[in-house]
This record gives sequence, structure tokens and C-alpha cells, in this order.
Amino acid sequence: MNLPVKSTLSGGMQHQMGIYLQGAQNIKPRLPVSFKELEKKASEIMKPEAFAYIAGGAGAEATMYNNLKAFGKWQIVPRMMGDVSQRDISVELFGKKLPSPILLAPVGVLSIAHPDAEIAVANAAKKLAVPITVSTVSSKTLEEVADASEGNTRWFQLYWGRNNHFTRSVLLRAQNAGYSAIVVTLDTRLFAWRERDIQNAYLPFLYNEGMANYFSDPAFLKAIGDPAKDPMKTLMHFAECFSNPSLNWSDLSFIKECTNLPVIVKGIQHPDDAKKAIDNGADGIIVSNHGGRQLDGAVAALDMLPVINDAVGEKTTILFDSGIRSAADVFKAMALGAKAVLVGRPYAFALALGGEEGVTDVIQNLLADVDLTLGLAGCTSWKEVTKERLRYL
Repeated sequence: MNLPVKSTLSGGMQHQMGIYLQGAQNIKPRLPVSFKELEKKASEIMKPEAFAYIAGGAGAEATMYNNLKAFGKWQIVPRMMGDVSQRDISVELFGKKLPSPILLAPVGVLSIAHPDAEIAVANAAKKLAVPITVSTVSSKTLEEVADASEGNTRWFQLYWGRNNHFTRSVLLRAQNAGYSAIVVTLDTRLFAWRERDIQNAYLPFLYNEGMANYFSDPAFLKAIGDPAKDPMKTLMHFAECFSNPSLNWSDLSFIKECTNLPVIVKGIQHPDDAKKAIDNGADGIIVSNHGGRQLDGAVAALDMLPVINDAVGEKTTILFDSGIRSAADVFKAMALGAKAVLVGRPYAFALALGGEEGVTDVIQNLLADVDLTLGLAGCTSWKEVTKERLRYL
């Protein structure tokens, strides 16, 4: 929110002073500011199975724990007495300048959080000029989200299955709808064992949640006809379109043939895989373990970021996903080699609690905190944010 009078304050200071001024009128933030409280509040109002689906991870959720713990092992070393009155948190990705390094990660089936689902998220993202990454399993069609996002950067995330007809069709739809990059998720070759979902016996796709892009796709419908006539046939065809455990690196050429958009591969956790991705045509990589949702007991994504950056940082664009909860997390990921970061669960819980306004509030708070953190660390732009700005415990 902006100050009601002209101010010399900028960025994060202006936003936070606006909150304090409203506090003087006994108006406090609508949503919890901390992630822990945001998650707790969402757990109280969401259906238990829906909350568990978004909040949970694979197995005993050790990977989720590893992700969060990894950030604590790096500490920011602030520097003093440099002029930080003017700060620039913008970045450039794939030839386009963006106002911040924050992107909204692909989170599927958002209708289980709020009926407005991805439309509310797209409206909030457009308001803040934050790029949105739309999941294949979105609750609104990619075209509907594109309409809501008009004028704002949007990427499309692909779950890459065994059915090439559907893959080709949905990628063409994304390109025609004005998406500017394709994010290919590599770590969903199999459905993960998620204890919370197993305990609830809950898979949202069985209730037609997250099926909008499938039920609107001509290739999908050509194969099954009316999805309602034979639910089992529909589910089996969905599984065929969703994942493919037989894929190998040479298959990436098929994706490159289907689109002329930049292809970014998501789920990289080893430097050799990063090299293979580049060798096989990937235009960028996202260091990610799916927020701990796929393989239990896996290495923290942040722990692998500097290793991967050392291996391929000069050859490709590296982004980071998995565990971003605060501006300090953003700073650390950027210092360790990321050119931008993707944020997922925070905005999903904000959506559940407050719809479009909730997403706007939470992401605007994060952007303000990023600006302040950059300055308080003694930096004025991301060019100054390097590994030397951190201390490893």
C-alpha cells in the first residue's frame, strides 16, 4: 500500500510505513505476516485433505525439513557505510527485464484452496508485475489464466507424459495464448508416496480438480470423448498424459520441436544433470526438489545450488525453487547463483485465506522485505549479491 501523501521513501520503506500509518487508525494486516502463522491460519479454514495436499510432502517429509534447514546454514554478512538509498531489485531473464526476482511457482489444483483459483492469482500477479507459472494441472484453463494475465509475464509448466499428442497440443495452446516460456518438470516420473494424502485417501484429480487443461484439450478429448461417460478411462488416459518414467535426456528434443519458446527444465539437483540438460537443448534450469513433494530423504535444493552454479553458472540461466519463505531466503539463493526464485506455498495459503487480495498482500510484503533486505545487507543491486556476502556455518 502507498503512503497517502507524497514521500521521499521508496520501495520497502514506503510499503511498511503505509502499514504503520494504517495501524495508527487501528487497521492491521488482514493476513498473518509470517509464513508459520500464515500456514497455521490456512490449516484452520481449509478442508483438512486440501490443506494436507498443499502443505504436505513425500514420505515422512524429511526433504521438506532439509529444504528449510539448509537456509539456516547460510548467514548474511551485512556491510556498512555504503550508500544504499537507491536500490534496484530488478532482474533480466531470457531477454526481458522484470521488476523483481520473484516468480510465482506452478502450484496445481488451486480450486481446492479458493474457487477463483488461478484467476485470483493471475490478477494479483498482474497487479504487482510478478510473473506467474501456470501448472498443467491448473483448475482454470491456460487460456483463461492468460486472459486474466494479459500484459503480465506468464510461463507454462508442463507435466510431461507418455502421450505425445497431448503434449504437442498443450504446448501449442500455451504458445498461442502468449506464454513466454515452457517449464518442463522432470521429477514427477512417478506419483510420490505422500503419507498425508495416503492417510486421507485423497487425490484431487479423482474429483476432477486440476483437470481444466485436459478437459479442454482437443487431443485429450479426441482420445476419450466425453470425460464424464467413462471416468475410469478418463483417469487412465490422464495418467498417460501426466507422467512418463521411461524418459531420457535425448527425448528433450521432442519438446524443443514442439515449441519455439525457451525451455526451462525444473527438478535439477545434480551438476551432471545440469550439464546434460544444457547439452540437450535446455535454455535454463530450475534447481528444485519439488518443495520436498517427490522424494523423501533427498538433499536440500539449496545445498545443491552453489554446486550446480559452479558447474554450469556461466553456461545457462539458473533459477531456484523449494523452501523460499522470506526475503532472507531470496537473498541467500541469489547469492548462491540463482538469477530468480520461485515461490509456491506462501501464495497458495494466502489464496486460501484471502483470495486475490490475500495473494496480493503476501507477495507485496515479500517484495518490500526483499528491497529492505538488499539495502540492509549493504547492496544496491543483485550484481553485488555474491557468495562472499554469506557465511556458511
